[in-house]
Amino acid sequence: MTERILNHPILGDLIQREKVTFTFDDHEFEGYKGESLAAALLAQGIRTLRLHEETGQPRGIYCNIGHCYECRVNVNGLEGERACLTPLSDGMVVKSGQILPTTVRDWRKNYEQ
Repeated sequence: MTERILNHPILGDLIQREKVTFTFDDHEFEGYKGESLAAALLAQGIRTLRLHEETGQPRGIYCNIGHCYECRVNVNGLEGERACLTPLSDGMVVKSGQILPTTVRDWRKNYEQ
């Protein structure tokens, strides 16, 4: 399945590039070498890339230009890599960001009655 735009009404046909395979949470996918990991995941219909560190709420691509850090994933064993800034390469192993230990706590929990 792909949600990739292959023929854009203004830009025309997508120039075919070298295809590579990568895994995301132990599922194999295909993308184009050098495209952003975020674009490759979006093309496969994957929207949730991690869970919020404290609440567990799903997070995905937000700004897509590297400012917000919402798209952090584990790439080849490196934690906290931004999918929007990571070029796709053959054999890349990507794991979604699960709830991570954090020193940040919801201060409201201390004042609930």
